[in-house]
Amino acid sequence: MATTFDPATTAQQLATAYTQNAQSLLTAKNTVAQSTSTALTKLRSALTSFDTAVASLSGKKSVIKYSATFDATTHGTATASATAQPGKYSFFVEQLATTHQVAYANLTDSTETGTLGLSLADGTSFNVSFAAADADGNGQLSPAELARAINNDADNKGSVTASVITSGGQSQLVLSSGKSGAEGEVTLNTTGLNDAALKAKLDSGNPLVAAQDAIVWLGAQTTGIKLQQATNTFTPVDGVSINFTKAMAPGDAPVTLTVANDASGTAGNVKSFVDAYNALNNTLTDMTKSAKPDAGTAAGAFASDASIRSLRSRLASILREEVGGDSLRTYGITIDRSGVLQLDQTKLEKALAANPTGLDKVFGSASTTAPSGLFGKFDAYVEQWTNSTNGQIKKRQDSLALSQKSLTSRQTRLDAQYDSLYARYLAQFTKLQTLQESMGQTTNLFTSLSS
Repeated sequence: MATTFDPATTAQQLATAYTQNAQSLLTAKNTVAQSTSTALTKLRSALTSFDTAVASLSGKKSVIKYSATFDATTHGTATASATAQPGKYSFFVEQLATTHQVAYANLTDSTETGTLGLSLADGTSFNVSFAAADADGNGQLSPAELARAINNDADNKGSVTASVITSGGQSQLVLSSGKSGAEGEVTLNTTGLNDAALKAKLDSGNPLVAAQDAIVWLGAQTTGIKLQQATNTFTPVDGVSINFTKAMAPGDAPVTLTVANDASGTAGNVKSFVDAYNALNNTLTDMTKSAKPDAGTAAGAFASDASIRSLRSRLASILREEVGGDSLRTYGITIDRSGVLQLDQTKLEKALAANPTGLDKVFGSASTTAPSGLFGKFDAYVEQWTNSTNGQIKKRQDSLALSQKSLTSRQTRLDAQYDSLYARYLAQFTKLQTLQESMGQTTNLFTSLSS
């Protein structure tokens, strides 16, 4: 009689059948847990991205953007921040600030081991010793070694930069001040040097660039307000940074700087908020959508989660709130039934023309010390969900982790039960197989004896 079954296969089938219902239940719960974990991570990311966008706009101090332009751009450029105010200003650029640079010609190797003093007009000074400056040990101090000693002196700290320029076979030491303007003028004290030839050359420098401050007149030259400083970037107008790039000739007409509302720039700031909110809304919509079997669409991870729906509802509610009698709707920012924000730029511009500061009051600030307006409320509410210590998402993740740990323990026990059943069934059916084979041999013996 031939064996009609495989003990291992039969044991596996029976052990699987016995544990199948429990395994299916565990698998389903694990799938839900993993899906929920992934969704919580995605939710945190979406909320954090939105909060970052709000903080970025809040950090600008104003969503209102201003432009600052010259009628003649050859003399400078300007940028306006959120604190600027519309207006027109005239400037005459008498001279630009420059950084002192001086060259010392016909330098050759020397036996110098003394000390050179360097100072700036602002009082900064340091002394460079050349006693150990002969790096190659040939007994001669080369121009390059001299420059290196100046640059590497511990007290230099960027006050003066030395370099060697070779022209026509002759080396020149070029010293550049580390400070712009008249106070950056470099002077040398050569009394500590012992090489007479080097001392004479360092006493007769050739100025390449003069050390001078920028002089700009707010208004006409000599009759306006004189502005003098060491750099070419000026901030005489609140909220406006001006970089002058070219001086004017005496008698030239001043250039006019116009600071004005930048409608497109403001709309761009508002649009960035609209886009950030819509991105968050899209994520929440996807997470809470219902299943549509006919369309083959599965339900979202939080389709039946009341708290996530409440989160979405609260965000939309904040959008509709009024601040000082105004709301986002006043400025052309509306939310439709599906929670999508839309911007009417024409209405925005008209509302800003009527009340330039109203939109900033509505948006407010996400500052932790003085929160206000919608930004303040958004930031506070999102923090309730994303706080890494006690936020709603953290609490859910902690609870989910415990649940997943329990499921892992149950899976371990079920695996052990399966292994035990399999071992028992395998032993039983192996014995049965052995008995069957033995009976088959006996039957074959009787058959052979009777034939």
